[in-house]
Amino acid sequence: MSPGPVLLSLRDGIAEVAINRPAKLNALNETVRSELTGVFTELAGRDDVKVAILYGAGDKAFVAGADVGEFAARTPEEQREVYRHLRVYDAIAGFPKPVICAIHGFCIGGGNELALACDVRVADATARFGQFEIRLGLIPGAGGTQRLTRLVGPGHALRIGLSGDLIDAEEAYRIGLVEFLVEEGRHMDKARELAARMARWSPVALALVKKAVREAGERHLEDGLDAEKELFLEAFASEDGREGVKAFIEKRQPRFRGR
Repeated sequence: MSPGPVLLSLRDGIAEVAINRPAKLNALNETVRSELTGVFTELAGRDDVKVAILYGAGDKAFVAGADVGEFAARTPEEQREVYRHLRVYDAIAGFPKPVICAIHGFCIGGGNELALACDVRVADATARFGQFEIRLGLIPGAGGTQRLTRLVGPGHALRIGLSGDLIDAEEAYRIGLVEFLVEEGRHMDKARELAARMARWSPVALALVKKAVREAGERHLEDGLDAEKELFLEAFASEDGREGVKAFIEKRQPRFRGR
């Protein structure tokens, strides 16, 4: 790992983005948040990127929360001003391509909220999750009540947010906080396997599936079904949609071009 706080590598349509502050348990400071936002903003416009993997460097943590010392000196007005700008959590949640979060070790506070902003979460057996804001007299402010509730339900979200306790990887998997649980040290292997399976398909369809599922969480069922129909028609009208159907009829592998 180089000394940069955020690292990017790209191969076969898969971007791997690393938070690289292992000595600080990859805690999110302003520099990391700004660089992560910039990386995902850039990757959103690149045709050679189909899927992204987000992970933490070192062997102790994905992200052990925000850098408390950094925001402790802010006034309420200064914190409100921070909220007026695009936040990394929203940049990742709004990323038009699939994002897989590979988690090991501590995934706490802002780290858990970063994982919640991703599309699929893979945890290894060492992963530990929590929202510690209650310990500071605060509440989660970047998805730790909203995205968490949508993922695990209000009961578990309240239990996690009100207790300030850690939950282990098995518990996180049981309640649906993560979609995959793997042996220690295998989180990146599984994330890469999933990314490769996704990257085979049309970039148009990948983006539309992600958009349609997001609609499901934000609309009533009838409205969501109407939105789904329109997104299906968008896929159907795309060059990739026509190519995929043609390839199926001709019993060959499709050649998707992202159009």
